[in-house]
Formats: sequence, structure tokens, C-alpha cells
Amino acid sequence: MTPYSATQQGAEQLTSLPRIIARRQEQAGAHDKTPRPRPQAIVNSEGFSLYYGDKAGVKDITMDIYPRSVTAIIGPSGCGKSTFLRSINRMNDLIPHVRAEGRLAVNGQDVYDKRVNLVNLRQEVGMVFQKPNPFPKSIFDNVAYGPKLQGVKNKSELQQIVEESLKAAVLWEEVRDDLKKSALAFSGGQQQRLCIARALATKPQILLMDEPCSALDPVATGRIEDLIGQLKAKYTIVIVTHNMQQAARVSDMAAFFCLGELIEYDTTSKIFSNPSKKATEDYVTGRFG
Repeated sequence: MTPYSATQQGAEQLTSLPRIIARRQEQAGAHDKTPRPRPQAIVNSEGFSLYYGDKAGVKDITMDIYPRSVTAIIGPSGCGKSTFLRSINRMNDLIPHVRAEGRLAVNGQDVYDKRVNLVNLRQEVGMVFQKPNPFPKSIFDNVAYGPKLQGVKNKSELQQIVEESLKAAVLWEEVRDDLKKSALAFSGGQQQRLCIARALATKPQILLMDEPCSALDPVATGRIEDLIGQLKAKYTIVIVTHNMQQAARVSDMAAFFCLGELIEYDTTSKIFSNPSKKATEDYVTGRFG
């Protein structure tokens, strides 16, 4: 599917959802009603719940996330979007008194199995956070950080990984002559693409994005959205966003969360144009949230 180009359109945040959906349907040949079998899920959640002490962050979540696609998780603040996202690579383990119930699996392996190696899991499932968080190091050292931890010591191999990762994040041409420069000297949008390159350098299968554009201006947001459209040819992307237009532009599937529960999960076009649940319709049309 050709991504909706937010950069070309000036990251038009006010574009109506029906227009975005219609455009995506036209690009995707949505009028072709031939059913297509879904691939095997890369992330599988069955009755998954996560608690902070006695308080449930998410409750009884059952959904499949498919490879080489973009899944958007939407919903009002405090609804469990980020909690579920961070559960996939167990970032919530850093919070005291967290416990999980049910099953949440990546490639068939329950990530909450006590035998799971967290370092390996977080290499397989990369993450990009809400605000750009480059290390106070050079561009090169930021991207090479993960591979070095994985044991890569050969300088030419590291250089190749850095170049490939920066190219994948559409940043190479902008920084190729400044690899020794501090990452903190670049713009917010460049820093966020650098963080994406850093995540890609460990060769993950899945890339989690927790509101990756919320701290960026519209032009930088457009570049990140275009990048997401390119990366899904190779990676599985799960993105949390409050921006309904963004979810409509970049995602193939959309999950609506509310009060820690999964209310509805379907193709993005159906969620935004013909949702099955009244609560979903009220949210995507701005009646609440």
C-alpha cells in the first residue's frame, strides 16, 4: 500500500478523516472484495492483563498483530495504550509491583515466561519513545551502541551497520559528513529519526513507537510518517498515537482502547469509516476523548 504522504501534503493535521480513509481505500484498491487470508500473527495476545499493584493497566486483551504492517493503538489518555505497547517488550518491568496475567507472545514465545532473556527480547522488539532521546554521544556511537553490546567489534562491520541503519531511517544523506558530531546538536526531527536508526541497528523484527511525533513540528511529523510507510515493508510497527489523522494515514490495522479494555480492533478503514461499536464511533468522531 502506498503511504499517504504527510510530507507532500505539509502534514495537514486538519485533513478530515473521511477524506484520508477514502484516499487510502483508493490507493489500496479497497473496492476489490476478494478475501485475502491473514498471515500468521507475529504478536499474539490472549486474555492478557497487566496490573500495577492492585490497579489494572490493561484487562483481558486478546488481539493478533500481523507482520510487515502498521498497527495503531488509539484511545483517550490513561486508557492503557502505552501500557499494552510497553508490555510487548516488557518495559513495564521497570515499574515496581507490576504483574501480568494471560498470554502475550512474540513469534510464539510467551514474553512473560521466566526463561525469556530480556536483552534478546528487546533486541528483537525495538522501541522509539515519545520524545527523542539520543545518547550524549556522536551520531556514529548512538547507532553503533546496540551492535557493540551484541558483540560486534569489527570497525568496518560497525560502519556498515551504521550506514545501513541511517539509510533505513532516511537520515544518511543529512548526517553522512557529521557522524562524529554530537547527536544533541541536531533538530528534534533528526534526533527522532536517529533514535529509529539506533533501534534498527540491532536488527529487530518489531518496532514499537510510543507517540513518536508528539514533540515534533508538522514537517518533521510528516517525515516520520513517510518513514513509517517505508519501514513496514520490512518491519512490524506498532504505534500509539492520540492523533486520529495520523492513525488513519499510517496504519493498516487500528485498535481502540478505553479504560484498559480493547473495545474494537479491525482494519483502519473500518474503524474510521464504519466501526462496529458505538464507543469507537464516538471517539473517532470527536464526541469524547
